[in-house]
Amino acid sequence: MNHPVIPIAVQASTQERKRQAPKGRRVDPEALLQVKALLGEQPLRRDLLIEHLHKIQDRYGHLSAAHLAALAQEMQLAQTEVYEVATFYHHFDVVKEGQEAPPMLTVRVCDGLSCEMAGAQDLLAKLPTLLGREVRVIAAPCIGRCEQAPAAVVGQNPVPQATADAIAKTVASGQTQHIPTGFLDLDAYRAAGGYALMQACWQGKRDVDSVIRTLEDSGLRGLGGAGFPAGRKWRIVRAEAAPRLMAVNIDEGEPGTFKDRAMLETDPHRFLEGMLIAAWAVGIDQVYIYLRDEYHGCRAMLETELAKLQADPVLAAQLPSISLRRGAGAYICGEESAMIESIEGKRGMPRLRPPYVAQVGLFGRPTLEHNFETLFWVRELLEKGGAWFASHGANGRKGLRSFSVSGRVRSPGVKLAPAGITIQALIDDYCGGMQDGHRFYGYLPGGASGGILPASMNDIPLDFDTLQPYGCFIGSAAVVVLSDKDTAVAAARNTLRFFKHESCGQCTPCRNGTAKASDLIEQATWDQDLLADLSAVMRDASICGLGQAAPNPIDCVIKYFPNELT
Repeated sequence: MNHPVIPIAVQASTQERKRQAPKGRRVDPEALLQVKALLGEQPLRRDLLIEHLHKIQDRYGHLSAAHLAALAQEMQLAQTEVYEVATFYHHFDVVKEGQEAPPMLTVRVCDGLSCEMAGAQDLLAKLPTLLGREVRVIAAPCIGRCEQAPAAVVGQNPVPQATADAIAKTVASGQTQHIPTGFLDLDAYRAAGGYALMQACWQGKRDVDSVIRTLEDSGLRGLGGAGFPAGRKWRIVRAEAAPRLMAVNIDEGEPGTFKDRAMLETDPHRFLEGMLIAAWAVGIDQVYIYLRDEYHGCRAMLETELAKLQADPVLAAQLPSISLRRGAGAYICGEESAMIESIEGKRGMPRLRPPYVAQVGLFGRPTLEHNFETLFWVRELLEKGGAWFASHGANGRKGLRSFSVSGRVRSPGVKLAPAGITIQALIDDYCGGMQDGHRFYGYLPGGASGGILPASMNDIPLDFDTLQPYGCFIGSAAVVVLSDKDTAVAAARNTLRFFKHESCGQCTPCRNGTAKASDLIEQATWDQDLLADLSAVMRDASICGLGQAAPNPIDCVIKYFPNELT
């Protein structure tokens, strides 16, 4: 068959037209103008992609295909890059062409373990009819308010001890954000001696080696869950080549954990001073604070206080660059390397290690990564000495711990107690005992991933390294107390549904393992041999701690609560 000959000039003209047309979706001019107006003079760097997605989501209540295409053009990114990030995070509502956009207002009802025990499912059943079609009601994983169970968030406004009527009143009020009150602002903190220690460091009245040695003597370990010695971490990163960066983890997505939020809502500058002393000691001039998206009021408060600090004529001159970054609803970003990926504007997927983030971290630079509470302790430790901190403790352990306690106790909340305290002493001496009509039955010593133990094992010291022989760990010290009205089987099912929902999907053992394990334990009869094989594979082959620890609740039920499986 003869094909027509196309003149060379026509071919060149066609190729030129193709080069001028953008690849992928054409950009809608109106959507482009809207995105430009939202971004204003903000930089268009790749690492700010998630921040810019939040601006669009906050303004329009969702992310349309037109807005995503416009944002991609503005940031000179491939549309696939923008789309894959937007669809990774739970708090971004991506609406494809032809799909109906969700209502502008969303009510999220936490269905984490503590909230489920407090009646979250009843709320989820009642609210759609009560609120109508103009409000979207969805179940949400833990929102970091377990002591306020059942907890909900109306837009960006939390509702503690939520009832259907309280949520309806909040919806009707139109209140969009609750900002904490009663906290120590900059003036009050400085009046109480705040930032004097930091200035002493800057002025050479304290030397780096003695500061780090005090941390080492105290035995302070990372309080986000991993427990790595803080002083040793400072020395390791300080020994790396400059420039060095710092990333602060306030994502605390572990179900049962809320201590960082509670401390941030009362004394934000104590944390900030500890952070700045760490930056001085390690030689860091750029700091990134990663705050979970559910803490909307804390973010507004922290933005205000950071602005005051940066405008202070005495302090501002020596401050490092501080960037506050907003999570987008992904538990996996509590893992240090996944958090770093998210700060860089990417999907929050854990990195393979080595290299470790202390060597190759944020933007490829050596990075000091710390949890909020670890830095919160720095000022007090340096003022009172490492021996003071180490002198506390119970049952042969050293130090103090902030326990997030929720569940069936009379007085839930953050309890500052000696490291090594037993669960029985924690309940009796710090939580006012069990709720009326409830008898102690079991407990999760380290949140959803820390395993489940029966009440008969109430004499184990709660600290790093003490729970591993029992197939558990303390993690971030998130303690959930069960009563005789609960079952360990139901608790395990709740936690596995959470892990199935929150797996980033990067590795098969975790992605498929959490889904399969969740399905298996929903059955009336558990296939224990298959669950044991699945558990071994997940522990041995998962990339990060999510998949490695997800089987803990299942294994503990089989080992310690066999009567529930017969």
